[in-house]
Amino acid sequence: MQYRGMKDVLDFLTSRERIFKFFDNRHLLDWMDDKRYLKLAFRAIMGYPLNLENPRTFSEKLQWLKLYDRKPEYTRMVDKYAVRQYIADKIGEEYLIPLVGGPWNSVKEIDFDALPEQFVLKCNHDSGGLVICRDKSSLDREDVKQKLDQHLKANYYMSSREWPYKDVSPCIFAEKYMVDESGVELKDYKWYCFNGKPQFLLITTDRAAEDVPTKYTYFDMDYNILPFYNSGPHAEEPIPKPETFDQMKHLAEILSAEMAHLRVDLYDINGKVYFGELTFYDSSGMAKFDPPEWDEKIGSWLKLPEKE
Repeated sequence: MQYRGMKDVLDFLTSRERIFKFFDNRHLLDWMDDKRYLKLAFRAIMGYPLNLENPRTFSEKLQWLKLYDRKPEYTRMVDKYAVRQYIADKIGEEYLIPLVGGPWNSVKEIDFDALPEQFVLKCNHDSGGLVICRDKSSLDREDVKQKLDQHLKANYYMSSREWPYKDVSPCIFAEKYMVDESGVELKDYKWYCFNGKPQFLLITTDRAAEDVPTKYTYFDMDYNILPFYNSGPHAEEPIPKPETFDQMKHLAEILSAEMAHLRVDLYDINGKVYFGELTFYDSSGMAKFDPPEWDEKIGSWLKLPEKE
C-alpha cells in the first residue's frame, strides 16, 4: 500500500495535466486572463505549446476562436433554452423537441407533480446539467434537485474560457422524453461545419448504456468511416446511414452559414429530424486526436476570420 501511495504521488507530480486540473478544479486559476489561462491549459492537457500567432491544428484554432471571434449572437446560440427561438426562426419550430415544463431559475420552482411520467431536465448554460427521467415514480427528487442546483451555481465559462457562455443566465427547463428506433436512447448526429459546409459527421451511440463506454464514430460526407479517434472508441457494429442524412446535412448548412466553424447536433427520431444543440468548441478544443495528424488535417479546413 505504501508503494502504491508513493507511486500515485509521483504520477501526480510528473503530470502537467493532473497538476493543472488540481488547481483549476479548486478555482485557483480564476484570476488569470483568458489568454494566459488557455496557454497554460493547452500546454498541460495537449502536451505542446499553444501557438496563437500561427495556429495550425484544429485544437489550436478553437482556442484562437475563443479569444478573437466574439459575436454577441453566440451567447444566444449556446444557451440551450434561448436557442430554441433562434432555431424556430432559422429552420422552423417543427425541429424542436417539445417542452413539458419551465423555464425555472431555481430547483425550488420545479413542480415535479405537474411533469409527465417521463421527461428530460436540462440546464441551459453548461455541459452535464442533465437528468433523464424514464419513470417518475422511482425518481429521487432530492438527488435531482441537488445535482441541478450544483450545476446552476457552476460557471461553465470559467472552467473552459468558452466566451459565449459568460453571459448566459442559468435556468432549468424540461423537454419531452424521446428515444429513437433503439427504444432506449438517441443517437447524436454531430455535423462539423466549416464556413457553412459540413465536412464530417460524428455519430455517438451507446450513450444510455451503463456497462459499456459511449462510442464515437466519424464519417465523411460519403458516409465512409474516418480513421481517427478523438473522444473514445468507434462503434463495434455498423451504423446504418440514416434516411434523413441529406436533410440533416442541409439543415446543418443553413445553421452554420457564415460561421468559420460550428458543430450542429441533430437527432433522427424514427425518421423525423430534431435539433439538439449548437457547439462552437468541440471538447473545448482539448481532446487528443489519434493519430495526431488528423488534428492538423481538420485544422486546415478551418479558415479563421479577422480578429474581432
